[in-house]
Amino acid sequence: MAGRGTEEHPHGADRLCEAGDRVYSRAVRRGRVPRAEAGPVPCLLELALLHPDPDDMDWLVPTSPQEVMTRLLRGVYEEARESQRRVGSAVAAFERYAGLGRRLQAASYAPAEGTAIRVLDGLSRIQAAMDEATEACTTEVLTVQPGGIRREAELTEGLHRALTLRGRGVRMRDLYTHVARHGQGLLNYLELMGDTVETRTLDEVIDRLILFDRTVAFIPANTDRTMALELRHPALVEYLVTVFERLWRLAIPLTAPLPDTRIEGISHREQSIAALLAEGHQDAVIAERLGISVRTCRAHIARLSETLGAASRTQLGVRIAQVGLDGPPRTASGSALSLPDQGSPSVR
Repeated sequence: MAGRGTEEHPHGADRLCEAGDRVYSRAVRRGRVPRAEAGPVPCLLELALLHPDPDDMDWLVPTSPQEVMTRLLRGVYEEARESQRRVGSAVAAFERYAGLGRRLQAASYAPAEGTAIRVLDGLSRIQAAMDEATEACTTEVLTVQPGGIRREAELTEGLHRALTLRGRGVRMRDLYTHVARHGQGLLNYLELMGDTVETRTLDEVIDRLILFDRTVAFIPANTDRTMALELRHPALVEYLVTVFERLWRLAIPLTAPLPDTRIEGISHREQSIAALLAEGHQDAVIAERLGISVRTCRAHIARLSETLGAASRTQLGVRIAQVGLDGPPRTASGSALSLPDQGSPSVR
């Protein structure tokens, strides 16, 4: 019976079948339903949307809609975290490729150009390769720009390429961290580029990535970005496109506001910091991942401690878990959570 029910109702709680939706809605309105009514919709029991009434096993009572919504939100959050972990694995793999590329280049007197993985040593060679890819590009450019607020010099550096692409009608999509929203230089750049560029932001992104026409990609090959990898292997480029598209789906358009944390006195950035603290990261690592300075990061942590009434880092970790800041907000009703015995200073 369980196997047949799974085949007839292949869905999750986020997309109930019509019959399941009717029975669950009836159970919520009435407080319970006879077990016989749930016979045609075994999905409700399999998804734990209905469970036996301990006082009368012939009846089934519903799981509250709030609990179901919280469960769905946590599933989305876990999916996002898994995507981030896969991105980290990809970056580590590319670093290994970079090492192989350097050893191959050192072993050859005249390394071949146009190979699937090419090491570009020096800023002038990187710029030349980027200019060449820009000239050949006809359709689309995808970029990931890590760090925080973009300096004018960084934006000006590639402006000539961006204007060239705009002149040919090439579409561009850029991913930044949320912190970049506060930079006037980026806003000026986007105003200059018009609707040619679409921009979204995330709490944190992978290292710098530039993709031209889904055929050639550029990524850093060392920490100070004086070396880069030019990737033309179709499988590698396709993998990077997939990574970009998944991050793009999770990102928030620059024109849209950041989601409210629904916890009074806690900003979106502080929720991100709290989640990373709960994972055990040090201040410097958190600052780098979110594109802020260590000093700014510690100021947010201090405000978190004050708002949550924590006197130590250990206590802060406990309070973070208690109010649900180690994951998505635990409330699904849209109302802010009030912290017990605390004031509500605005730290946004």
